[in-house]
Amino acid sequence: MPFSLWLTLLLACVVISFTPGAGAINTMGNALAHGFRRAIWGILGQQAALVVQIVIVALGVGVLVASSPLLFDVIRYAGAAYLAYLGIRQILRRPIADETADASDRSPVTAAESRWSMFLRGLWVNLLNPKAIVFFLAFLPQFIRPAEPLAPQYLTVAVTVVAVDIAVMWGFFALAAHGFRRFTRSARGQRTLDVVFGGLFLGVAVLLLFVH
Repeated sequence: MPFSLWLTLLLACVVISFTPGAGAINTMGNALAHGFRRAIWGILGQQAALVVQIVIVALGVGVLVASSPLLFDVIRYAGAAYLAYLGIRQILRRPIADETADASDRSPVTAAESRWSMFLRGLWVNLLNPKAIVFFLAFLPQFIRPAEPLAPQYLTVAVTVVAVDIAVMWGFFALAAHGFRRFTRSARGQRTLDVVFGGLFLGVAVLLLFVH
């Protein structure tokens, strides 16, 4: 891939990663509930989903998803239902206040979630979004030269997309949310944040259902 084309890809990836969505909400929620360092596990799950979506497009399966209204809607409804579930679960979560907590990275009012659970949640948040596949179908051909070997080109795209998204999710969204963790020192503050982020998940679920 020519360097000038790669720079264009890099800039596009930065712009796309900074666009707020379910992944950003998930990352910020993880950073608030479990700390900046542990938020990386949810981010890695989201990246695994991106790699799967790129592979789907590279193999041509993405065309089937994009051209089949039934398959597209099945994935879309499943994704919306999952996001709604996450939102309702967060809103209904009961915080346990602990004013004696130290300055460790884990929130004193939220039970620690396993790394694997955070990874899987991040994976499903991104994977159950058929619009991402359709987006990659439109996005990736701009940076692929059919006359040249395809595997190295798709590998370059995947590495660039993942590296940029990790940098933005962890270096911006997780870090920004970490600054609000002082509110998690009380049950009232944790409750407010749970309602806010639960509402955001529900909002994205509604958009996934009704915005075409």
